[in-house]
Amino acid sequence: MKETSKLELKERVTNSFLKTVSAFSNYYGGQIIFGVSDNGKILGLDNPVDQKLNIENKINDSINPNPDYSLSIDQDNNTVVLTINPGKYRPYYYESKAYARNDTATVEMDKRELQSMILESSNISYDSLESNNKELKFDYLEDYLIRQLGISKLNLDILKTLELYSQDYQYYTIAGELFSDNNLISGIDIARFGESINIILERKKANNDSILKQLEDSMNIYRSNYKYEKIEGTIRNKYEMIPETALREAIANALVHRQWDIDANIRISMYEDRIEIVSPGGLPRGISQEEYLNGDLSVIRNPIIANLFYRLDIIEKFGTGIRRIKESYQDSFIKPEFKFTENTIKVILPVIKNIELSKDQSLVLDLITHGINSSKEISERSKFSRTKVLGIIEDLIDLNIIEKTGGGRSTRYVAL
Repeated sequence: MKETSKLELKERVTNSFLKTVSAFSNYYGGQIIFGVSDNGKILGLDNPVDQKLNIENKINDSINPNPDYSLSIDQDNNTVVLTINPGKYRPYYYESKAYARNDTATVEMDKRELQSMILESSNISYDSLESNNKELKFDYLEDYLIRQLGISKLNLDILKTLELYSQDYQYYTIAGELFSDNNLISGIDIARFGESINIILERKKANNDSILKQLEDSMNIYRSNYKYEKIEGTIRNKYEMIPETALREAIANALVHRQWDIDANIRISMYEDRIEIVSPGGLPRGISQEEYLNGDLSVIRNPIIANLFYRLDIIEKFGTGIRRIKESYQDSFIKPEFKFTENTIKVILPVIKNIELSKDQSLVLDLITHGINSSKEISERSKFSRTKVLGIIEDLIDLNIIEKTGGGRSTRYVAL
């Protein structure tokens, strides 16, 4: 037994565990087992029945609001197990401070995260808050609305309908500033590199403009460098090195789902073989990486921005962006990648290349695609030696056509 992000071990009952109760309640829940040392050795407690009551009293007296938890006694080991469920009324405080879990440590929540949690618990989105900018202009948005929705002129009533201006409190919202011509919030930082990151061919900070213009500026740089025409016979054909649909979706997703209270730009890095889009803010609470990638669950961080992007036909049905990015690469061996950290989401869109696989590589890929996914099984079906199979597999991994999962005897290979 060892500590994890959702399990803490305590030799004795002291007030220090209350910070972890706050952390587990504020996020994904967890367990605290009393009577076990940090290294997992079971020591047991004297009078576990009394200690269970002591733990209950400490929680009820110290955590505000009251958390959702249960207590049980392991009679065999004389330990007390405290199970904390994810709270419905976050944030949960201990001595006027809210806590979070950082791997196996419990730390005080930073001010930005605390503010986000308070807004979320109050069912208030950050993009609906009041903007500090009181004099906003909307020329670019007006032209966009005239072209896309057929309005004759942008007025205050339309701004109210779009929730860019608060009718109740008479102020422009954060979303209003983001769509305005004099937007002062961090935007998009674009860099195009040569053979290495030391060679910067083009640089543009698309700030202080409507996020609609920032999106279009980004796409214009893409079109100048990743689209080309080729005369074939008597026909002029157009080609995309990276699917335009994929990039537009990735940038639109970043604008809709990023955390705007983080003072950082969306970074678009353009290379000869790929484009990377890094968005500030990790996954929203309550959604896993798998759910995000499969489009099974959509948690909209900025509903006002998302709604206007939807009206303007920039995004389709909510939650389908990642699926559309993947579909744009469905005929390509090379697939997009998605990487996550606590504070960022990175989308990597590779340049599509015409890859010609050898006959042996095609056979191994076909076996993996049809569920023959261990090197032993592939060797038996293909009649190739294990050494040859592993060499082919490494080549296919390098081409980003398959990926390795598990380890040891549980190693498997799946087609991307």
